[in-house]
Amino acid sequence: MTLFRKSSDKDSASGSAQVPPHSEGTEGTKASDSAQTSAQTASKGRPTPKRKQAQQAGLRPLVPKDRKAAKKAEKAKYRAQQDREYEAMETGDVQHMPAAERIPWRVYVRDYVDARWNLGEWFMPVVLVALIASMIVQRWSQVAAFWLMIVIYIYLFAAIIDAAIMWHNLKKKLITKYGDKAVAKGQRTGFYAWTRALQIRAWRLPKPRYKKRGNWPK
Repeated sequence: MTLFRKSSDKDSASGSAQVPPHSEGTEGTKASDSAQTSAQTASKGRPTPKRKQAQQAGLRPLVPKDRKAAKKAEKAKYRAQQDREYEAMETGDVQHMPAAERIPWRVYVRDYVDARWNLGEWFMPVVLVALIASMIVQRWSQVAAFWLMIVIYIYLFAAIIDAAIMWHNLKKKLITKYGDKAVAKGQRTGFYAWTRALQIRAWRLPKPRYKKRGNWPK
């Protein structure tokens, strides 16, 4: 009995003296992790933020704090852009005009219409002069006033025929250069050419790129 007790005492003593290897490894891992974290903190001067904190820091509010100031700044930006585009149309700077005026076949239409003499652009001045003259002449002669009205109608039909001839020739050139898409219904190229031909050259917008007529587009 004494021998068994001694052996058990030795086993208990040896068991108490031994340290589990797992506990030593865990303590070593924790020590290394803490040392690495402290080293990173010391190198950056601040602790590494958590993922949630980093995501929250990167978020920006969709709605600005001061809506009135943001709306006012947006209006000012839009107004400045409009001013630049209007100035470009006044000076003939195609690169800074609105997108609709920078379409290649519209530029071609403007140059073509501006290069020729159009009867339609003088229609309004002729009508104004004829109406004033008919009002003055009507007091003395109804026949003279009647013939003045006939002159207005004749000039109107001549302007329409001239614009039709212009568009007929221009349409063929546009199809040859840009294809059928240039004269498609959605583009309203014919209406664009007609309305420009009926305006006085100095009042057209965008302004003609050339001061004199005869500069035909290539």
